[in-house]
Amino acid sequence: MRLTIQKDHLVRSVQDVMKAVSSRTTIPILSGIKMVATVQEVTLTGSDSDISIESSIPAEEEGTIIAEVLQPGSIVLPARFFAEIVKKLPEDNVEIEVQNQFVTIIRSGKAEFSLNGLDAEEYPRLPQIKEENVFKLPTDLLKTMIRQTVFAVSTSETRPILTGVNWKVENGELICIATDSHRLALRKAKIEMDASLGYNVVIPGKSLNELSKILDDSNENVEIVITENQVLFKTKHLLFFSRLLDGNYPDTSRLIPADSQTDVIVNAKEFFQAIDRASLLAREGRNNVVKLTTLQDGIVEISSISPEIGKVTEEIQSESVEGEELKISFSAKYMMDALKALEGAEIKISFTGAMRPFVLRPLHSDSMLQLILPVRTY
Repeated sequence: MRLTIQKDHLVRSVQDVMKAVSSRTTIPILSGIKMVATVQEVTLTGSDSDISIESSIPAEEEGTIIAEVLQPGSIVLPARFFAEIVKKLPEDNVEIEVQNQFVTIIRSGKAEFSLNGLDAEEYPRLPQIKEENVFKLPTDLLKTMIRQTVFAVSTSETRPILTGVNWKVENGELICIATDSHRLALRKAKIEMDASLGYNVVIPGKSLNELSKILDDSNENVEIVITENQVLFKTKHLLFFSRLLDGNYPDTSRLIPADSQTDVIVNAKEFFQAIDRASLLAREGRNNVVKLTTLQDGIVEISSISPEIGKVTEEIQSESVEGEELKISFSAKYMMDALKALEGAEIKISFTGAMRPFVLRPLHSDSMLQLILPVRTY
């Protein structure tokens, strides 16, 4: 294999596929990046067997030559060293040449590195996915849906299924749900696809986080293909595979209360800042608990007590309070996470009593909601 390639394209592709390379792999060859050069393109692949990422660099784009492949071929190079070397090369062009015994020479300007590579034939094959029943989402919407749900997945391995986000496709709509059993995040959106198709799968939260980091902010479509045990996200120059989690996701629909006893509408930013201030003292406590009390004339009191340190009380004027008076305690962190995920200047919070889960929604949209379980305080 012998080629010259533009450094910035190579660096970007290496950084993308590095997101799938794990330093703690039981399969030694997976600590490397696979590189395949053909006359048309150069492809790089990284994998940790849960996530696999393939990034392709076209030989030519819009009349500009990006890579010139003088001799097609393939090699697996140690990922960590290759990534560091490429990033620090002195010139804009990089020459890569594989010699005997998979020894690979990397030249740029006056710098020359020699790396011991491995046989690309030994590298595990990527999943073969039949691209049927593809649906599409604009990149920016996909990233938003991930951001608004993935933070609520469980970080505990006691119930592995909860470390993923449940993706349901039904009636031409995608519904994403994440819960760690103390809180829940839900976001839905209309999608372009055959309305008769349906899916119900669980994608690891880690995979979605990595995908979100790689995707550019654009409104170009990402193609999504779901199979029995894999999901593929496909953009112009990128294939992102993730395995799916086994098992059935719990039915969360019954967690979401249908009615409420107290409804509060608040300015999202003011409310967030008040919770943030109250949590300054609560953070020292074991559980970061903040208390909300409804008072007369739409006043909402936010307070927190930390016996060793002191207490904080703040009143904010809500847009409206309807229904029964209420005192409720909850985790400041969960509340702030939920508020960050919601869009809109005004948030409606619906309570069904001091010990029941409560729901936050943007005032003028039913495409998303956040649910939080209160904390019992005596």
